[in-house]
Amino acid sequence: MGGAVKSEAPDSKARRDDLGTNLEIIRQLTDGRRSFRAIADDLGIAENTVRRRVKELCDSGVMHITSLVDPSRVSNHTLVIIGVKLNTTNNLMQKCHEFRRLVGVTASAVVTGRYHLIIVVLLNEGLSLLDFYEREVSTIEGVVDCETFAVYGNDNFLVPYILPAPPDVRERDNG
Repeated sequence: MGGAVKSEAPDSKARRDDLGTNLEIIRQLTDGRRSFRAIADDLGIAENTVRRRVKELCDSGVMHITSLVDPSRVSNHTLVIIGVKLNTTNNLMQKCHEFRRLVGVTASAVVTGRYHLIIVVLLNEGLSLLDFYEREVSTIEGVVDCETFAVYGNDNFLVPYILPAPPDVRERDNG
């Protein structure tokens, strides 16, 4: 009894190859100064293909090219992670977006476990933890409880620098 070998549809193989190439491009861009030419040479594809794929990945929101900082290496900065309990599980993504728009929040996520949301907050001398709770969190309805975890050390916990410049720097730059 002979069995027929199912062959993969050509378009699904192409999608898998595209995904593999895209992931390899993303992996190689972890070194933000790596040139498209060097990536193309490593992957054996044209530089324009790398450039087009990067543009498509950015346009689709899959990838963002940005600078990241290690808050533990920037003086007077602290990173905290806050678990948030809400009074309802309705519209969790809406609440997630509301938190993401607060000053200092670098990331927010809907999670499983004892909290509904986890947010990552970058603090400095212009935004203390107390300021964050009093000025920012207090504007969001439905918050029942928060638990704050201060990050005292990390291994590659990098975040985008999203805080405004301190007043003395703004005055110096504008004056």
